[in-house]
Amino acid sequence: MVTLALLHTSPVHVPVFDALRDADHLGLALRHLVHEELLDRARRDGPEAVADELGTVLARAVADGADAVLCTCSTIGGVAEARAAALGVPVLRVDRPMAAAAVTAGPAVTVLATVASTLGPTVALLTEEAERAARPVDVRTVVVDGAWECFEAGDRDGYVSLIAAAVERAAADGAGVVVLAQASMADAAARGAVRVPVLASPRPGLRAAAALCAGPRP
Repeated sequence: MVTLALLHTSPVHVPVFDALRDADHLGLALRHLVHEELLDRARRDGPEAVADELGTVLARAVADGADAVLCTCSTIGGVAEARAAALGVPVLRVDRPMAAAAVTAGPAVTVLATVASTLGPTVALLTEEAERAARPVDVRTVVVDGAWECFEAGDRDGYVSLIAAAVERAAADGAGVVVLAQASMADAAARGAVRVPVLASPRPGLRAAAALCAGPRP
């Protein structure tokens, strides 16, 4: 059985990805690594500030038998992907498949986030995917006021409700597609009553990572 290591910066992601595995990838073993301090430091000092510590965490996961790594944190996902060559196994940021889908659905993309540190990495990823696909993209960004405070307080319903309201506002303001930048926001994708695509990262990210596990190593 192949093993996928998942690097999380919050424990709330563990049951989400276990449920997706049970629904879609029963032959895949998941090993969850939760390091909340990485996001805390990246928010304070920037994603590159955690590069060395992140490299140590990923190297330990590979030494423990991971066939691939999925980073579920959008803020540090790009830093994680950059470590793939040194590790010898595929490393994927969870939001990359979502970003590719957003570019296809674009060009008017509104990115919603609940922490500002996610916006820069997400916009850079969308730009990268747009260049790869040779498609135009016009990205707008919104931080959902008050949502992160709900998350930190454990108010899941309040968190999702604020995001869903922001989705509806973005659609009304002309978004052609709405991107939920963080994996923790996924439940809001089905909450708002809008006609534009609302994209979340967990399911497509896990699907792509499972495919990497089955493929040749870099």
